[in-house]
Amino acid sequence: MWTYHPELLAVPVPRYTSFPTAAEFGEGAGAAELGAALEGATGEVSLYAHIPFCEKICWYCGCNTSAVHRTGRGSARVASYLDALHREIDLVAERLPGAARVRRIAFGGGSPNGISAIDFVRLVDALTLKFATSCPVISIELDPRTLGQDWGAVIRTVGVERASLGVQTFAPALQQAIGRIQPAAMIEDATAMLRAAGVRSLNFDLMYGLPGQSLHDLEDSLRRTVALGADRVALFGYAHVPHLIARQRRIDAAALPDAAARFAMAAFGHAFLVGEGYVQVGFDHFARPGDPLAQATLSGHLRRNFQGFTDDTAPVLVGLGASAISSFPALLAQNEKNTGRYRMMLSQERLTATRGIGRSAEDRRRGAVIEALLCQGRAAVDADLQAEAWPLLLPYCDAGLCEADGNDLVIRPAGLPYARSIAARFDPYRRQALHRFSSAV
Repeated sequence: MWTYHPELLAVPVPRYTSFPTAAEFGEGAGAAELGAALEGATGEVSLYAHIPFCEKICWYCGCNTSAVHRTGRGSARVASYLDALHREIDLVAERLPGAARVRRIAFGGGSPNGISAIDFVRLVDALTLKFATSCPVISIELDPRTLGQDWGAVIRTVGVERASLGVQTFAPALQQAIGRIQPAAMIEDATAMLRAAGVRSLNFDLMYGLPGQSLHDLEDSLRRTVALGADRVALFGYAHVPHLIARQRRIDAAALPDAAARFAMAAFGHAFLVGEGYVQVGFDHFARPGDPLAQATLSGHLRRNFQGFTDDTAPVLVGLGASAISSFPALLAQNEKNTGRYRMMLSQERLTATRGIGRSAEDRRRGAVIEALLCQGRAAVDADLQAEAWPLLLPYCDAGLCEADGNDLVIRPAGLPYARSIAARFDPYRRQALHRFSSAV
């Protein structure tokens, strides 16, 4: 069982899907830097394509997305955006050297099924043709509320191997409270369709800390998830930041569980899924033993990028679409967030990166420590970093959450929910603007 130490979770910390985090991005890295990084890329490269549309917007969502229907003016907006995305594919592919090999393509959003199945096929065709890749591993995020039957045939034809369903909760009252109504039958039908279409690794996104949520609600959602055979489960704590995400103001803050209740939910979810045979992946992800994510965890090859924990070892991730982030060893660059400005820039045949940050050797050194702590629970720490971080880590060591093992820092099993807080002690940027982040659990 985990022990609750509220004082050690009091400081908000990032999720560390990159280091430095997006909070450090500025205007010093843009299109020119992205172009140079693309031209110098070698080895394996992964692609991420962002679709910033949903037919229905959930109140909790912090993604860069907007509501749009595939008819009328909504159809024109989608078509205009996809035209721009195809132009960006051309521009990026022209700059990427032949020595760079694309092995993976991921689609996220928003909801990639916010566009038509035919438009999705056209995107896949463009990506595989322009980047000269054959048989890439394709993954996609899907909204079961708008997953029409035509998507089953398309997913099978394209060869999508991995899919993630936004489930969040099966409890009808909680769905109503967060603006995401999807009856259990809808999720069951989506699961059956994806399995029939050949999806071999299926993830369910679930949440704890929702308004009015009880442990019974969480247990019911977990049991249903296991019964439906999810290969992976991402169990996220809801981050209530209405000062940053205006749509969250529709959520009743008075009904949110307190910090102690959130911790109890996270602990219960962890114990339940591990008890059902799932491999613990970091703090909030779980995978069946045969799933590639579990295998990467058990073999020590787990990584972390903008898509969360991953078995993807490619050193370069190229982001396509509005707000998408590209990651290179020495650069992080984010595309223009506003879809209108994004389309305008591409109409001028310009790369759209407008902000980012160069990754210094020191950033890479600290980032490697943070990633190792989150992915493997252990990191080698140089002497100078030890001198800096050890005094900050004493409260965690005294509580039995982490310990030194020679030159390594090791997170003990009891310290798992504190992993992000422990990793943050190696992050010099966190000495400012901590209010930008949500609670660690």
